[in-house]
Amino acid sequence: MNQETEPTTSLQLAEESPESTTIQEPEEGGELNFIGHLEEIRGRLIKSAIALLVVMLLCANFADFLVNEILIGPLKRSSESLVLQNLVPYGQVSLYLQVVFFSGFIISFPFIAWQIWQFVAPALHEHERKASRFSILFISLCFFSGIAFGYFVFLPISLQFFAGFGTSLIKNNISVQDYVSFFIGTLLTAGLVFELPFISYILSKIGLLTPAFMRFYRKHAIVFLLIVAAVVTPSTDVVTQLIIGIPMILLYELSILISARVNRKNTATT
Repeated sequence: MNQETEPTTSLQLAEESPESTTIQEPEEGGELNFIGHLEEIRGRLIKSAIALLVVMLLCANFADFLVNEILIGPLKRSSESLVLQNLVPYGQVSLYLQVVFFSGFIISFPFIAWQIWQFVAPALHEHERKASRFSILFISLCFFSGIAFGYFVFLPISLQFFAGFGTSLIKNNISVQDYVSFFIGTLLTAGLVFELPFISYILSKIGLLTPAFMRFYRKHAIVFLLIVAAVVTPSTDVVTQLIIGIPMILLYELSILISARVNRKNTATT
C-alpha cells in the first residue's frame, strides 16, 4: 500500500510545481511594471521640480521688478485711490516668495507639461503620438493667451471698477495678501478657461465630444457664457461684459472647429 501511494504523491508534486511557477511569474512581472511606473513618475516630478527651482532662482534676480511693475503695476495704473498695506510682520517676505514661485511656474509651464506628456506618450499608439506631437505647443499657447487676457484685459477692468465703486469717505486700503490672492487667482482662472480648445480636442479624440453636439447646444452655450461673463465681471456695463464674454464665445467656436477636424480624422482612420 505504501509503494502505491508514493508514486501518486510524487506525480501530484510534479503537477503542482509548474502551476505554482506559472502563477508567480505574472505577479512578479506586474509588480516590476508597477514599480517601473512609480519610478517614471518620480523621475518626471524630480525633473519638473528642478526646472521650477532653476526658473525661480532666475526670477529671484528680478524680484523687485516683478513686484513693483508686474504685480503692483496694474493697481497703480488703474487708480491712485487703491493703496496696498502690509498687515503682518512677514507679509513682504511671503509676497516676494509667492511672486517668485508664481512667475517660475508660468515660465516653466511648457516644460512641466512636456514631462507630463512624456509620461503619457508611451501608452499611446504611434499614430496618436504623431497626431499629438504639437500638443505641448498648443497647451502652452492656450495657457499663455489666457494669462495675457487676464493680465491685460480682465484685471484692469476689475481694478478700475473696484477703485470707483462706493463712497469717497472710505479709503481703499487693500491687504497685500488679499491682492496677491486676487491677482494669482484671476490669471490662473483665465489660463485654465483658455484651455477649452485643448479640452475639446482630448474629449473629441476619445469620442466623448462631437461637433454636432456642440453645434446643437451652441445657443445654450452662448447664453451660459454671457451669464458667466456678467457674473464674473464686477461692472454692470454691457460693453465691459461683452469684452469678457466675446473671447469665451470665440473659444467655444474654435473648440467646435477643432472637434470637427478631430472627428474627420477619427472617421478616416476607422
